[in-house]
Amino acid sequence: MLSRLRIVLVQTFHPGNIGAAARAMKTMGLAELVLVNPRAFPDDEATRLAAGAADVVDNARVVESLDEAVADCVQVIGASARLRSLPLPHFDEPDAMAQSALHNAQSAPVALVFGRERSGLTTAEIRCCTHQVSIPANPDYGILNLSQAVQILAYELHRAWRTREDSGFIYQTPTQATPPTREQFGHFQRHLHEVMEKSGFLTQPHARTEEQLQALFARAEPSRRELSLLRGLLSALEPESPDDPERANEGDG
Repeated sequence: MLSRLRIVLVQTFHPGNIGAAARAMKTMGLAELVLVNPRAFPDDEATRLAAGAADVVDNARVVESLDEAVADCVQVIGASARLRSLPLPHFDEPDAMAQSALHNAQSAPVALVFGRERSGLTTAEIRCCTHQVSIPANPDYGILNLSQAVQILAYELHRAWRTREDSGFIYQTPTQATPPTREQFGHFQRHLHEVMEKSGFLTQPHARTEEQLQALFARAEPSRRELSLLRGLLSALEPESPDDPERANEGDG
């Protein structure tokens, strides 16, 4: 479905903005880029700012008119900060736009059109669109860079897609560190007790200091590697002593 979503840039002046827009697209799973009469393309600056999305730039299609860019689309959404007098359906919120675009992209291409860096889309170009969308922003300063606008709306498209039941999107989760065994945690607690005792930290036998520290480390749920680092810190702080055969057999797992 994302493959039927097309980003169209009209008469982009700075080639770097083409590359930055391509990068914004690729991070959100979009690949089809169409350029209407860009001032300079191909251009090394576009490729440089695309970073890892050079393939999107390389595969970009250049056409002479907006009509040509959207001829096969069933929905054409013009991104514009200025409201026009044209009686076009207007999306006040980008998420509503994204839901509509995803619905239509199930069967045919849908285009999201962005105008020039300084002046945006002309009234004639808006007439080529079926809908209009604006990005809600600070009314005193609602100016967005071209690639920033592409990133925001591309994100909304991706969000609308990934939350669908049939998207198959898999959320990335951090690698879960292996927790220590109870035996390893017990060795740490005994080691901590020895260091605190040798250092004179435990000066009040009836205080709950040790119990509170043990509860602290239990809540922290350190991994085996983190527990090993703590053991190393304790070893560095305690006075030199004969090798402890119990510790010699321990590792971070």
